[in-house]
Amino acid sequence: MEKLTDSFAFMARVTDFFREAWQELKRVHWPTRRETYAATGIVVLVVIFFAIYLGLVDILLSYGRQWLLR
Repeated sequence: MEKLTDSFAFMARVTDFFREAWQELKRVHWPTRRETYAATGIVVLVVIFFAIYLGLVDILLSYGRQWLLR
């Protein structure tokens, strides 16, 4: 009988968790489509910038290492 009570208590906690999570999601400020596109564009540009920067640093360090090992 105790196991049955524990199962009901567990299910009540799970139900409360999902109810509270749903209420919290209703309070979230979701970005508009335009804000999402703008943020995504910035992220893509920053990633491209750092990819180019790190590629150039890698090339320069490779040439420097080759020069030192000659």
